[in-house]
Amino acid sequence: MGFLTWLGLSANGKTLDVGDAVPDVASLDEQGNPVRLADFVRDGLTLLYFYPKADTPGCTAQACSLRDDFAALQSRGVRVIGVSSDSASAQLRFKEKYHLPFTLLADQDHAVANAFGVPFIIGLTHRQSFLIQEGRILWRDLHASTREQARDLLKVLETLG
Repeated sequence: MGFLTWLGLSANGKTLDVGDAVPDVASLDEQGNPVRLADFVRDGLTLLYFYPKADTPGCTAQACSLRDDFAALQSRGVRVIGVSSDSASAQLRFKEKYHLPFTLLADQDHAVANAFGVPFIIGLTHRQSFLIQEGRILWRDLHASTREQARDLLKVLETLG
């Protein structure tokens, strides 16, 4: 066992870069239904955002930022998917408590995080975001904001046209 693994750190894979194809990886949504990510992001724009833990202050601020500007994101054709290592039931409680209008993935085995090269520390996924267009990474934010996630994305969408 390596030192990073002993500490609970992941260094699996290279973080996906702009232009890279979205990996064919699957997880469960908050209802416990299987979601094959490549199918979900094949068409249009999708924000895939990783967060450490449901119903914690920073993660709640980030999710509520996306919720509060969801109509503006939808008007730009953006779908939103949140990913953390929480269980499907914890994701469902989080979604219902804060009335989140988007899909949450329960990445308990870190398959999605590993496929995107997103690190995790002691089981908690690092906060990163990827904007995907038709199955390819269009933009990424390796230090995603909590309170400004939606506004940051809207600014990027403005520059992309």
